[in-house]
Amino acid sequence: MTTNTSFGDKEMLADALSTQKFVTGNYSIFATECATPKIRSDILTILSEEHQIQNELFCEMQSRGWYPTPGAEMQKVNDAKSKFQTM
Repeated sequence: MTTNTSFGDKEMLADALSTQKFVTGNYSIFATECATPKIRSDILTILSEEHQIQNELFCEMQSRGWYPTPGAEMQKVNDAKSKFQTM
């Protein structure tokens, strides 16, 4: 029995995006736990760069129709606004 183990563009981009989400999550944790301002600054710079990479991957997938983002219902938008305005 043979299985198809090759990844196409969609699978490779999805894997890269998933990895970036993991990486940015960890850098965010590292930034909050830094013992010195210099290290924290360096980690935040790296985090910003990783977020940029993540956004580029997301935009590429979205432009190809591989990461659809449906619009929110207006009632849900208004509910969220109300919720956060009262905080």
